Amino acid sequence: MSHLISDSELEVALSGLPGWIVENNQLVKRFSMPSFRDSVAAIVRISFEAEESNHHPEIINTYTSLEIRLTTSDAGDKITDKDLKLAAKIEEIAG
Repeated sequence: MSHLISDSELEVALSGLPGWIVENNQLVKRFSMPSFRDSVAAIVRISFEAEESNHHPEIINTYTSLEIRLTTSDAGDKITDKDLKLAAKIEEIAG
């Protein structure tokens, strides 16, 4: 089971995840990629990390714009430690 993140834990975590924000109980970041190919490559790499952690983000891609939305459905669509861990991996890939 995932650990729900308190507001204070979230504030600390976000300080280490530049550009990530909270919108509608989701952890969100929008990336601007150099090309469509780079966007798709990032999506593929993110998919491997997501599958490995059995945690699947909402991914929206429009040409060079990549938007990632994370929330944990089995925790009532709240932000959990799973979201923060995947956000950190995504930051390594696309950030």
